[in-house]
Amino acid sequence: MRTPIRLTLAATALTTFGLGVSASHAGGFALIEQGVKGLGNAYAGAAASAEDASTIFFNPAGMTLLDGHQAIVGLHIIQPSTKFSDNGSNTSGGNGGDAADLAVIPNLFLVADINDEVKLGLGISVPFGLGTNYDKDWKGRYQAVETTVEVININPSLAFKVNPQWSVGLGANIQYFKAKLTNAVDFSALGAPDGFSDITGDSWGFGYNLGVLFAPSEATRIGLAYRSQVKHSLDGEADFTLPAAAVQVLPAIAVQLADTDISGDIDLPSTLSLSLFHQFSDAWTLLADITRTGWSSYDKLVIEFDNPAKGPSTEVNNWEDVNRYSVGVNFTPNQTWIYRAGFAFDESPVPSAELRSARSPGSDRTWLALGFGYQASKNLTFDLGYAHLFAKDADIDRARAGATGDLLKGSYESDVDILSGQVVWVF
Repeated sequence: MRTPIRLTLAATALTTFGLGVSASHAGGFALIEQGVKGLGNAYAGAAASAEDASTIFFNPAGMTLLDGHQAIVGLHIIQPSTKFSDNGSNTSGGNGGDAADLAVIPNLFLVADINDEVKLGLGISVPFGLGTNYDKDWKGRYQAVETTVEVININPSLAFKVNPQWSVGLGANIQYFKAKLTNAVDFSALGAPDGFSDITGDSWGFGYNLGVLFAPSEATRIGLAYRSQVKHSLDGEADFTLPAAAVQVLPAIAVQLADTDISGDIDLPSTLSLSLFHQFSDAWTLLADITRTGWSSYDKLVIEFDNPAKGPSTEVNNWEDVNRYSVGVNFTPNQTWIYRAGFAFDESPVPSAELRSARSPGSDRTWLALGFGYQASKNLTFDLGYAHLFAKDADIDRARAGATGDLLKGSYESDVDILSGQVVWVF
């Protein structure tokens, strides 16, 4: 009997910087919430706007547009909802309740002004993580109960102004990844109640990001930015809870499903962004962006068990590369206030209902966003942003490989509200 141990990361619960996070609101499991000014525009033009130190994440070349030293502390409060409705599953149980919880995501960005041409930066943020946590007796319990991922990215950066039109930037990404995955184990064929599987693992990974910023005129900027794939090799443990009735009927189960160390490889995808910033007048600015995320690197996941009696577990995903399109406007009536609005369409990388996982029930999302900024003093700015994400209903028709072959069939209904705030200090 093979135990279904799945590490599908697209729906996770995120805990970082000491704050619990559980969310489900982006294509795949990428989190774009890396600054509050950008949220008000649905992150349109993020690789070209360079309004504050959060440009470290979106395009490090943008640091050359910032004057003085700058520090940003931001906080994003995310309230997602993810509910399953059954339509033909072959297992008993309920629909799992609302699988998503309130999320809190912080980030920190610092820029040091070396001189007019050279800037240093440091970003600490959460670039990946979503979450699911179902009732333990739901219909899909053999495929997923809880999925938790923690991802922290440390991003030292450097930018150079080549001339008044061109700037370049680069950064290193030092990334910590931690995962927890649980699911029930079906022993009904032995006349026994369910067992339980609990997998944990963590890893350090390394990548880089590059950016170019071109200003053909004082009113227009074009940004091109790339974030590399980050490969993680997880090490951890598998803990199994076995009902006594199952061990009595088949004692070999205790050997095959003994607690053991595990390993597995995860490739977090690359991104490529092209952004436009154009200022029509002192009051009005247009922003636009297209971002390509390379989710095709996430074709399958294999978990290896150190226990020689337990074969590897493989999950086929075959995710696709996807695009995110966004457009936004800024209205600046005076030097004290700025108002923002934006729209985005975020594609899901999941290609079909058969490949959608209970751990990753994402779908295409449409963003509507608003925000404003208040210049309290020469050195202090406050920003607030809000977005509502409308998600397309997502069908699932996934059969678990193995002797029992349970089928989870139905649909997911979800939406998300995001409220973000930050303080920007120039010194």
